[in-house]
Amino acid sequence: MKTSLERATGDSPRGRLLLNALQWAKRSRVTPEDPKESATMLKVTATMGANVPLREIIPHAKRVESLGYDTLSVAEAVHDGMLSSMAALGATSTLRVSQGVLVAFARSPMLAAQGAWDLQDYSGGRFQLGLGTQVKGNIIGRFGMPWSAPAARLTDYVGAVRACFDTFQNNAPLDFESESYRLNRMQPFFNPGPLECGAPSILMGAVGPLMTRAVGKVGDALQTHPTNSEARYLREVTRPRLEEGTREAGRNLRIELTAGPMIATGANAKEVEAEMQAAREALVFTLSTPAYWPALEYHGWRDVGEKLRQYTREGKWAEMNDLVTDEILRTFVPAGTYDEIAEILLEEYDDVAERILFPVPKDPKNDAASRAVIEKLQGG
Repeated sequence: MKTSLERATGDSPRGRLLLNALQWAKRSRVTPEDPKESATMLKVTATMGANVPLREIIPHAKRVESLGYDTLSVAEAVHDGMLSSMAALGATSTLRVSQGVLVAFARSPMLAAQGAWDLQDYSGGRFQLGLGTQVKGNIIGRFGMPWSAPAARLTDYVGAVRACFDTFQNNAPLDFESESYRLNRMQPFFNPGPLECGAPSILMGAVGPLMTRAVGKVGDALQTHPTNSEARYLREVTRPRLEEGTREAGRNLRIELTAGPMIATGANAKEVEAEMQAAREALVFTLSTPAYWPALEYHGWRDVGEKLRQYTREGKWAEMNDLVTDEILRTFVPAGTYDEIAEILLEEYDDVAERILFPVPKDPKNDAASRAVIEKLQGG
């Protein structure tokens, strides 16, 4: 008799290969670190600018750790995500470093697995591998790599990485085959061997329905994009899609969710308003891309995205800010002073997310106030 997983994937060649990838995810014993410890708390993640050079990552990571953050999310855009993660891990002793996210399709699954294994070992278990797809134009034109259906391919990719982890940790034969990847050769000389702290967990980025379900099928954690981080959308759309994915893959776990909204905060109302306007400008740029319209459509604002896209083509830059109304801004951007923002975020996100991105103060004079917010979010 077929299992529910076998029925879901079907008997086609593609279905059998997909089954292979999903079985690696189901077999994995890796679960996200630091599960929720109380009814009212959020783990807190800091971010880092894409342009931060390696030499400046060290002081930034030390500052983030001193402020009490649980995790630092390291992007891969201008600089190599593995090198940036290593710099942050080497500068800290308790801070977890998570990639948000590594460009998976720009490197082979084995290279990603080896790099993640080394960083997990180097840090004593404080590393989380983050994987995402980037967009077609960048993969082909900037990285010189082929493009294919992203959700299916990233599912295959994560399965391949987990197969490598199994070989490293348990000396299991490397035998993974999917539509996108085949790995079947691992001589003992090239096997780095097991880690006392175990394999790193795998975070994935997702916006649309297919990729979100893919996270449920093979991932351990999801970091949401600012355009799909509104709390009601996460509760009514994202969580159900993650659960669909876990059910389809026969996995019995709750995917750890890091909410990534733009947050407008500061020491006073003037600073908050300045951050709100900066968020408006960022949303104008981002929401002109159809890939980021799902939450707009959910709230009935697809026409705003269409107009933004049209205006970019027509070069009507000065008129675009008016399209992101105050109502849209308030929906997508939680706002309040440092004295107010912790309560606002806990009320909105505590029941749907395990972690939240919270901005590192631009001015160190606000570090003490920010540290107090972080403590409140963590349940202190």
